Amino acid sequence: MTQLFQPTCILDLKATLGEGPVWSARDHALWFVDIKQKRVHRYDPDIGSHQTFHAPSEPGFLAPKQRGGFIVGCKTGLFDFDPIKGAFTLLSHVEPGLPTNRLNDGFVDARGRLWFGSMDDDEASPTGRLYRYDARGLKIMDDEYVITNGPAVSPDGRTLYHNDTLKKHIYAFDLDDHGEIANKRLFAQLDRDGKTGEHGEGYMDGPVVDSEGHVWVGLFFGWGVNVYAPDGTLIRKVDLPVSNVTKIAFGGRDLKTVYATTAAKGLSADDLKQQPLAGGLFSFRSDVAGQPQNEITFL
Repeated sequence: MTQLFQPTCILDLKATLGEGPVWSARDHALWFVDIKQKRVHRYDPDIGSHQTFHAPSEPGFLAPKQRGGFIVGCKTGLFDFDPIKGAFTLLSHVEPGLPTNRLNDGFVDARGRLWFGSMDDDEASPTGRLYRYDARGLKIMDDEYVITNGPAVSPDGRTLYHNDTLKKHIYAFDLDDHGEIANKRLFAQLDRDGKTGEHGEGYMDGPVVDSEGHVWVGLFFGWGVNVYAPDGTLIRKVDLPVSNVTKIAFGGRDLKTVYATTAAKGLSADDLKQQPLAGGLFSFRSDVAGQPQNEITFL
């Protein structure tokens, strides 16, 4: 019997900043990005094959479309990505007046709306914003973030979670049927003493919500993934052998295979000797299934 919560490196990719894993049931594959190497990756777990596509600028997230293909959020805007042709077509600039910003994490909700954040690429100024994009257009939903991560939504569609990474906070919002958010509140936070490394907590990176409403959060400089109950209580930490865990995705036919992207960014030469698998793609089994991956319906 497969042991639960025992991560294994399945692709020793040496990603600088692996991020944004998305499970595609359509082609039974995991898609993810390496932001700093400007690459989109596809991994087929059945045969272990791996494809790489070169993005036009730093890709922060992939969002699958119901019609096929993806929307990719890059530093220079939103792109339509056709994986069959390997072609990226610019749809829209998002923040042309903020040249040091880039788009970071993203999410598609159950109604087919796209949510994503922006951030200061220098990780210093609070110029980051949370956006919603649907048939009505693009709307700023929250602002004053240095590094945004998420969002993610509860199984009942009523709570939206979004991370302020440098503050080490996860916020919760009430979410209504029209995609409006309200009642911003602190959901969970890490130790604020600045500890990082093997015995510290690191920074909250990408969040994902499973089918039972638990919030899973990658820990950058934190050596694993934290799992929070719907009331914000920490109920589990899944340890990984690398310090920079960026985000997870639930995949496989039963949505109980967890894939975790990691990063070598910020690690010294000595760190990399101690963490030879930094930047790799990891996998482990969970006793709880994830939610099915939603697809954009309006594009």
